[in-house]
Amino acid sequence: MVRSHLLALTLVAAIGTAGESRAEDHPRVIATIKPVQSLVAMVMQGVGEPRLLVTAGASPHTYTLKPSDAQALQQAQVIFWVGEGLETFLEKPLQALPEKASVVELAHAPGVTLLPYRPAGPSLGGAEAAAHDDDHGDDDGDDHGHVHAAGTPDMHIWLDPANAQAVVRAVAAALTEVDGGRADLYRANAEQAVARLQQLDATLRQRLAPVTDRPYVVFHDAYQYLEHRYGLRPIGSITASPERQPSAHRIAAIRSEIVASGAVCVFSEPQFAPKLVQTLIEGTQVRTGVLDAEGGAALPAGPDAYPAIMLGLADALRSCLDGAS
Repeated sequence: MVRSHLLALTLVAAIGTAGESRAEDHPRVIATIKPVQSLVAMVMQGVGEPRLLVTAGASPHTYTLKPSDAQALQQAQVIFWVGEGLETFLEKPLQALPEKASVVELAHAPGVTLLPYRPAGPSLGGAEAAAHDDDHGDDDGDDHGHVHAAGTPDMHIWLDPANAQAVVRAVAAALTEVDGGRADLYRANAEQAVARLQQLDATLRQRLAPVTDRPYVVFHDAYQYLEHRYGLRPIGSITASPERQPSAHRIAAIRSEIVASGAVCVFSEPQFAPKLVQTLIEGTQVRTGVLDAEGGAALPAGPDAYPAIMLGLADALRSCLDGAS
């Protein structure tokens, strides 16, 4: 009886060990932000789930690595990030990684179209005032502040579904390099993902077509890939650097420009200063909406997150610009 009991325990332990082995039988992959994690997850379906680094609706502009993040980076085999200029908190940690880690900068993946940041002119309140705010505005006290300098690459590449398709192909190629035994699966998943993204592109174009002539203002100039793809009509942004508050003088100038421009909507972002937008539109007929380019904390990570983010942006634009409730 005792012998049978010991044998049963041995079998249970063996099964548990085998299960753990199977659970680890996939590349250790990290993706920085939710839209990138979603595109990587599309390619990894049936294999495993990439770890999402920037969680809970945080911004890659201001994120601070936790000890668990640093440990995961050290153990990762493949790390997907957009690149310098977006996830600034990663630039130094990536330089300290073991050589065995494959770091894929998606902004420079084959087939990705990079747009330069627009000149300071689109920032409302005057380019000179915007520059003054960028030099002397409030700071969060760390070294994550950044300015979208004109002519440098705009790193919000995922907001064009054509770029997302190029990212998916680059992800499949990178995963095949470290896990060649699943090359056919990665390739098949990538093809299915591309087809899904092409359909998403058509849906977005249809949804946004009725509001392409409606002027609006965004919180910071992060949406030109979406605007360029679908012919939207932004008239400017509130700030050139999302971590910094405009001065009181510039807030007054922005308010005057919003009213004079005939802007239909001013869009805030969940990570930054919604009270500022309310101040700007108070007493006017201008409506307000929220644009979330990265997916909030309530949106689960995974292969369905990217389409949800893009459709959410289209619905937010359509709702506010159409005046629908």
